[in-house]
Amino acid sequence: MDDRTADLSSIDDEEALRGLYAAPMELALLKQLDRLDPHCRNFLVHSPFCVIASTRPGRGTDVSPRGDAPGFARALDDYTIAIPDRPGNNRLDTMSNIVADAEVGLLFFIPGIDETLRINGTARLSQDPEFLAAAAVNGREPRLVILVTVKEAFLHCGKALKRSKLWHEDYRVDKKSFPSLGRMIVEQTKPANVTVEQADIVVEEGYAKHLY
Repeated sequence: MDDRTADLSSIDDEEALRGLYAAPMELALLKQLDRLDPHCRNFLVHSPFCVIASTRPGRGTDVSPRGDAPGFARALDDYTIAIPDRPGNNRLDTMSNIVADAEVGLLFFIPGIDETLRINGTARLSQDPEFLAAAAVNGREPRLVILVTVKEAFLHCGKALKRSKLWHEDYRVDKKSFPSLGRMIVEQTKPANVTVEQADIVVEEGYAKHLY
């Protein structure tokens, strides 16, 4: 490897990074809002899925999925979103991160729409009875609601989803040809007293009985 190749192999400052790319279009800069406008709120109404990124000092960054019926992430006003915390694996990675560091990033998806909605802000955990009751499904309330205060909101173009053909059949995998979650975890961890069959039963019972 010559010196020139070595110099090009690592980008470690923003000036060098930006030198590789054209300047962003004016619209790409102007589209960033400090609140939820009607289009952002309409996107939330139709979105059944998002991922939330959170960080804990000393532990790093985590990204976790959140999903429910469209509109599950409810805009309380132009600056606040309420997201119910449904039953999961009780690792509480996102929740404990929020307690330690309020900064979060959200990415919302709508099936069939290639564009996404990005939101950055701060989060807090609430047990407010009004928020819990509003998020109840089949009479079951979440334990907590994540309240996100919006600092930045903007729509993201659909190039990534178009390249991945996410909403098309091209790359769809037959579930029967893919290892089950129970199998993958058992083969990864090799527990002494849990078989693949037992792990699969636990997973499927969770899906059937403990979504809410």
